[in-house]
Amino acid sequence: MKIPQLQADLNLESIFPFELDEFQRQAIAALNANRSVVVCAPTGSGKTLIGEYAIYRALSRSKRVFYTTPLKALSNQKLRDFRDRFGADLVGLLTGDVSINRDAPILVMTTEIFRNMLYGTPIGEVGTSLEGVEAVVLDECHYMNDRQRGTVWEESIIYCPPDIQLVALSATIANSDQLTDWICRVHGPTELIYSEFRPVPLEFYFGNPKGIFPLLDPKTGKINPRLRPKKGSSDRKQGPRPETPKLIDTVGHLYSRDMLPAIYFIFSRRGCDKAVEELAGVTLVNLEEAAQLKIQIDEFLRRNPDAGRVGQVEPLYRGIAAHHAGILPAWKGLVEELFQQGLIKVVFATETLAAGINMPARTTVISTLSKRTDRGHRLLNPSEFLQMAGRAGRRGMDKLGHVVTLQTPFEGAKEAVYLATAKPDPLMSQFAPSYGMVLNLLQIHNLAEAKELIERSFGQYLATLYLKPQYDAIAEMEDRLADLQTQMQSVDEDRLNHYEKLRQRLKVERQLLKVLEEQALEARIEQLSLTINFAMSGTLLSLRGKHVQTSTPIPAVLVAKIPGSGQAPYFICLGRDNRWYVAASSDIADLFAEFARLDIPEHLMPPVEMPLKPGQARKGNEETATIAAQIPDLPPWHAAPEVLEQQHRVIAVQEQLTAHPLHHLGNPASILKRKTRIAQLQTEIEERQAELERYAHRHWEEFLHLMEILQRFGALDDLTPTNLGKVAAAVRGDNELWLGLALASGELDNLAPHHLAAAIAALVTETPRPDSWVRYLLSEEVDIALASIRPIRRQLFQLQRRYNVTIPIWLEYDLVALIEQWSLGVEWTDLCANTSLDEGDVVRLLRRTLDLLSQIPHVPFLSESLRRNAYRAIQLMDRFPVNEVLEEE
Repeated sequence: MKIPQLQADLNLESIFPFELDEFQRQAIAALNANRSVVVCAPTGSGKTLIGEYAIYRALSRSKRVFYTTPLKALSNQKLRDFRDRFGADLVGLLTGDVSINRDAPILVMTTEIFRNMLYGTPIGEVGTSLEGVEAVVLDECHYMNDRQRGTVWEESIIYCPPDIQLVALSATIANSDQLTDWICRVHGPTELIYSEFRPVPLEFYFGNPKGIFPLLDPKTGKINPRLRPKKGSSDRKQGPRPETPKLIDTVGHLYSRDMLPAIYFIFSRRGCDKAVEELAGVTLVNLEEAAQLKIQIDEFLRRNPDAGRVGQVEPLYRGIAAHHAGILPAWKGLVEELFQQGLIKVVFATETLAAGINMPARTTVISTLSKRTDRGHRLLNPSEFLQMAGRAGRRGMDKLGHVVTLQTPFEGAKEAVYLATAKPDPLMSQFAPSYGMVLNLLQIHNLAEAKELIERSFGQYLATLYLKPQYDAIAEMEDRLADLQTQMQSVDEDRLNHYEKLRQRLKVERQLLKVLEEQALEARIEQLSLTINFAMSGTLLSLRGKHVQTSTPIPAVLVAKIPGSGQAPYFICLGRDNRWYVAASSDIADLFAEFARLDIPEHLMPPVEMPLKPGQARKGNEETATIAAQIPDLPPWHAAPEVLEQQHRVIAVQEQLTAHPLHHLGNPASILKRKTRIAQLQTEIEERQAELERYAHRHWEEFLHLMEILQRFGALDDLTPTNLGKVAAAVRGDNELWLGLALASGELDNLAPHHLAAAIAALVTETPRPDSWVRYLLSEEVDIALASIRPIRRQLFQLQRRYNVTIPIWLEYDLVALIEQWSLGVEWTDLCANTSLDEGDVVRLLRRTLDLLSQIPHVPFLSESLRRNAYRAIQLMDRFPVNEVLEEE
């Protein structure tokens, strides 16, 4: 694609003095054509360059660019990178609790911050916060798949003014065309730039106790024949499970093959720490690298004496580190920086490191191909695997990136081949309305506009695509319905109804006749039962019953009686069809004792092979044929008068049906079948349409449910946010209504700053693991304050359950004494010694508390004492390692 002429002061070659890849050139051309872009390319392929070009282009026009990332750590990293590239004066940062040079032309921020900016601006308009912004870069856009935070990306795209270009940078996904089409519809002209090209190709290996081997056959692209299970050994249930290779052996293979530095993924914090311990005594750096490490580590510890931990510092001198959420953020930052310099040779990391942090390696090792989730143990999905594998291969440094998967007792080469050759997963929508969304939209939009915005979500777009076959099926049914209705136009509706009533009447009359016949038969059987046991050989009778298996009575003669079960005998009879029958008393339809009896020879008996039990029958012989021929026709049983009367009624209705005028139009049964089918189709169409309507507008239904809950609590007066609603709208958290209710309740207004910090922590702390503990006791003041808002929480919980709303309502006591003690000045090492939580978890808990505290001074309609105490609590808490060291240069 030819690149349009650039401005005189923006020369592409001077910006990027190297050969650009084709997809990068296409993306730049699309931006120059004033189109937004969705760039889907593998990890490490150079997507960030396109975002950087958007920055250069905006600077050349004296415009601004917002660069958004999903993680604070990634935002911090981009701040450092852009300061190096563009100069510190041109770059700013917004991450909620940190604001640096916020009016800079290049402003890095988390995606939530950008979404929150858009909340305060009418949709489609450019508010004061967006003045001069030419483009917004949505880095790691595939985070839209994130179950907890994915909705932020959708809202950002929906609310972003159409005059601002979007630069969505994503890892490869299966439905990138759908994502692009959706952005075209809700934002404006957008071009998909898709590339599977990887500047540093990946080579896959499989490690087992015997060594590390190529995973794929280079000729076929299938499993390496050497890794195929031997014949007869494929069933893992037979014999011991396969062994996992020893960690020290795997690292040794990587070292000897010059495959370091490596990121070694282990899906547990303890596993990462244990792996570091297992390499005790192993040194992976040379003397020069060791000297550089010592200088930088010692300088870091001089500046941050509380950051060093036993078990972390000494291995780092040897080029070995762990990286996971339980480690101090400052220490993780040091590990990242040293790894980028090539001084750390192996870092044992959890999966979170794969999520955008710039730590390219020559090799990635994936220790297991399955992971434990809230829903049980499962195999990695292809996108998870590709995200980790994509960290292998450093552009400009490596010709190949190496991905090593390892044998475990549960996964082998077969699973590794599947994941290595699988296509990426599709991007799914995680869009979900929240209280904050409802309140913020209703502050600047009417209900119809809010609905239109909600139904512009990617989730709605995907639902429409998914529901298209169902809509097509309804259209097909409607065509069939119209055809049947056309065929029925010549049929008089009144006559049809009259005929249908006659048919129903005939059905009722027949049912009544059947009941009367059964009652009469029961009476006759009862009468027979009094005399049947006295019947003698030669007596004529008729047989009909379950043991005789015939629908019409068979004339027969009684030959003999034999003992049966209980007191009732069995009857051996010879039928006029010259067959022997063994019958029970219930099989005798009638007894004709008044007829002359037949003479039955005394020796006459059924064949010896015939079992003498009811239900048995055998063919007779010539002798029995002579006797059977003497059995006369027996007169039918005379029905009771009420039966005869009912038979006449049935005949009369049948005659009316036969003479009905509907017969002139064809077969009445077919006409009625058509009418029935019309009714069935109408019902089915209505049910399907109602179901589709519910599914297609489920987000709007959720929105309305949240609105009703807000109205019940007085946060909305009809459709207008009240003062309480404006409090909740200004707060950012998991459940804005709950936070607004707690802050506006007045129960926290007069708490001392250290008590307020603990109470705020209770509102933002998720339910801890059952084995978590804290040795500190919570003060009585905090306990009383939290107890006073529990009834509000209970009421909200009941309403949410009634409306099937699952937004969490945190009020956790167990850990918040840590926040109180930290606010009172307890040293970091003492604080961590009194809890089972990892240091990284404690920092995260403190930062979440700080985040809400930092919002309170800016929330309207709160008491001055609450604002003042929140500000003081921030001052008490904001010290190392909780504060982020990001000084302006």
